[in-house]
Amino acid sequence: MNGLRVSLGEADELLKQVAGAQSLAADIMICPPATLIAAMADKLTSSTIAVGAQDCHAKTSGARTGDISPEMLADAGASAVIVGHSERRADHGESDDDVNAKAQAVHRAGIVAIICIGETEDERRAGRALEVVTGQLRGSLPAGANAANTIIAYEPVWAIGTGLTPTPADIAEVHGGIRSELEQILGEGEGASVRILYGGSVKGANAAELMAIENVNGALVGGASLKAQDFFEILAVYVDG
Repeated sequence: MNGLRVSLGEADELLKQVAGAQSLAADIMICPPATLIAAMADKLTSSTIAVGAQDCHAKTSGARTGDISPEMLADAGASAVIVGHSERRADHGESDDDVNAKAQAVHRAGIVAIICIGETEDERRAGRALEVVTGQLRGSLPAGANAANTIIAYEPVWAIGTGLTPTPADIAEVHGGIRSELEQILGEGEGASVRILYGGSVKGANAAELMAIENVNGALVGGASLKAQDFFEILAVYVDG
C-alpha cells in the first residue's frame, strides 16, 4: 500500500537506467497498487518493463464492492497478478484454497499467476520450513499450471521487511525442495522450467549472492522497489558489461 501518481516519476527514472545498461539479461515487472496500474501500463507501453497487480478476487464480476477481478486488472494493463502473499494470508486469513482459486482466476483471464509461499519464524525454528512451504505449494498450485502461466515466489515471512535473510544454504534447500515438488506435480520437464523467485529483504547489497543460489530464478522485491535507484541496484546483478 505505497504509491501515488507522483510515484510514476520513479518509473521514468527506472526506464532511463535500464536504457543505459549495455545488456540487461532479466525480465522486469512493476506491481503497483491498483490505482496506478493503468497509468503505469500506459507509461511503459513501448518499454520492456511489464506491469502486474498485487492481488485479485477469484470471481469475474458481481456484487462485490471494493474487489477487483483479474479480468479488470488485465483490462487495465496488468500481465500478471501476485496471489497468496504472506500479508494476504496473515492479515486477510487467506487459505491455500483461496490462493488456488485466485490463481485459477488469473489463468482464466489469460495472464500469469505469481504464487507466494513461505514459512513463519516459529515454523522455521520448529524445523518445519520445507514441510510448510511444499504443503502451501501443493495446496495453492491450480490445475493447468505450467511454466508459461505460473511463477512461484518463496518469501520466508520472518524476512519480509525485517532486514533479515536466511542463509544461502537455507534458501538453496527450500528452493530445491520447491523444484522437486514442482517436478513431481507438473512433470520433470515442466517443473524444471517454472521460475522460482526469492523474496524477503532483497536489496542491492545482497542481490548478487542471493541470485547466484541454485534454483533462484529472480527476486520478488518489496521495499527496495519503491525507489528506482534501489531497484536498479538489484537489477544490476543481471547487467552484462
